[in-house]
Amino acid sequence: MSLFKEFKQFAMRGNIVDLAVGVVIGGAFQSIVTSLVNDIIMPFTSVFTGRVNYKDWVIDIFGGAAKIQIGSFITAIINFLIVAFTIFLVLKYINKLNKKIDDLNKEVTETLNKNPIMKFTKKIEKKDVEEKKEDPKTKICPYCLSEIPYKATKCCYCTSDLTEENEDNKVTN
Repeated sequence: MSLFKEFKQFAMRGNIVDLAVGVVIGGAFQSIVTSLVNDIIMPFTSVFTGRVNYKDWVIDIFGGAAKIQIGSFITAIINFLIVAFTIFLVLKYINKLNKKIDDLNKEVTETLNKNPIMKFTKKIEKKDVEEKKEDPKTKICPYCLSEIPYKATKCCYCTSDLTEENEDNKVTN
């Protein structure tokens, strides 16, 4: 198999495609959250902090040779918290849906198990087969409808001959 065919087979698997879609949607969602934090939340919070711009929060070290940007770090933390909380809400909703689906499946299974047709089609166990192998004790004479011993070849009530052609007699235990 050529390298291109192997790569195509790998790339077209359902999990890989789903992962790619998730990454693209996640990137788009991240840009929305970043804009929300930078353009709405941070300017709104600056009203309460004396109009301080978080982007200006910088610590100079080594005489200005390096800068620690605390404002950008705080913005990244807020971005992370918003994304994490959103994912939490989505997963909570998905788990609730999965629980409802599991409950519905359980209810359907219980209903089907109560259905007489399902009982008829259940697996035959060895003990059921063994019980059916033993001979019944009595049968019904097809002529006079009297109950007679199963192995009888002549009815003791009406004296009819019970041959093999009459083997479809009702059997009772």
